[in-house]
Amino acid sequence: MIVRKAFKFRLKPNSDQQQKMHEYSGHCRFLWNKLLSMNLERLENKQKLIWYREADYFSKLWKQSEEYGFLKEVPAHCLQQKMKDLDKAFKDAFDKKQPLKRIPKFKRRGLSDSFRFPEPKHIQVENRRIKIPKLGWMGFHKSQSIEGTIKNATITRCAGKWYISIQVEQEVNQQAHPADGAIGIDLGVKKFVACSNGSYFDSENAFKKLQSKLAKDQRCLAKKKKFSENWKKQKRKIQKIHSKIGNIRRDFQHKLSTNLSKNHAMIVTEALKINNMSKSASGTIEDPGKHVRAKSGLNRAILDQGWSEFKRQLNYKLEWLGGAYVEANPSYTSQKCSSCANIDKKSRISQSKFCCISCGHAENADINAAKNILAAGHVVLACGEDALATSMKQEPLNMGDLVSV
Repeated sequence: MIVRKAFKFRLKPNSDQQQKMHEYSGHCRFLWNKLLSMNLERLENKQKLIWYREADYFSKLWKQSEEYGFLKEVPAHCLQQKMKDLDKAFKDAFDKKQPLKRIPKFKRRGLSDSFRFPEPKHIQVENRRIKIPKLGWMGFHKSQSIEGTIKNATITRCAGKWYISIQVEQEVNQQAHPADGAIGIDLGVKKFVACSNGSYFDSENAFKKLQSKLAKDQRCLAKKKKFSENWKKQKRKIQKIHSKIGNIRRDFQHKLSTNLSKNHAMIVTEALKINNMSKSASGTIEDPGKHVRAKSGLNRAILDQGWSEFKRQLNYKLEWLGGAYVEANPSYTSQKCSSCANIDKKSRISQSKFCCISCGHAENADINAAKNILAAGHVVLACGEDALATSMKQEPLNMGDLVSV
């Protein structure tokens, strides 16, 4: 089996290289915004969109002009990759199979600084430095060895620092997972993961830890004159805080997902609709919502966990190791008894306590839910993916006989 992986490292460019990377990313961003503006105008006039071949023709004409001649400073394949990205973005926007389809947006300086080199033959890695086309040799913080055949390299800027993401292709022998156990996990806010084997992991709450500092710096930013030097300096501080929040969250998720995927051959989670769970409760002027502040706090806590990214990591890591990742119907998992399969909302005494009113089985509510999730995962694995789609629309399947599996 051939898989593609990405190794991301922080670069150590000199001043000249930094200047060139600023120019390359700025010119690529300009081309994206220029073509996007032309396509949006065509959509308003109900005309055909500009696709890659036509966009490439326009870019060659612009390079020869006086007004847009600065595009010649960028390697041609970097501009071509940016046009291909826009081409794919528009195709996804009109693809009915895409769950989150939307029209592409304009890129902003400081938030969309990136460009890609698709030619692997021009990229060389030697110890702790890398040779990049037009930029030359550049040092980088090598945290791990690069294994596989290099396919492309993408350079991005985040919070004032430059990073390179090297995509490689590896051939992995399809083999059985080294472990033989199965586990169900219940994702939550207070306890990030509760497992069916009785263990649990507390939430990292990266945003909550730095929320007060972030709010303080944002208030300072609001008092400064927009686009002044002090305003730019304060904005860089805020970007660093956001970057730190993301790094803490990703580090926690990767460590936990790697631990779980290595020690369990099958992991079952709930098929949660996170977008619906984190919708605002404000309502409209005519019909205002209730408990808006409490719901906004819950939404913030849910989004702080990063459930979708964690599930994505479990999925591909289990696939690489030869395991199975299953999503089960989340209906009634917190109200069902994992011992007798009786469903009653009164059994959920509190957020952390579960006591079945039928058989008297008492247990931590999240652990009980994780056992129900594992049982539902066995049903999906035995009956196929159609069982999940059917159970999401109908009453929950009777899983009492599978709880003890």
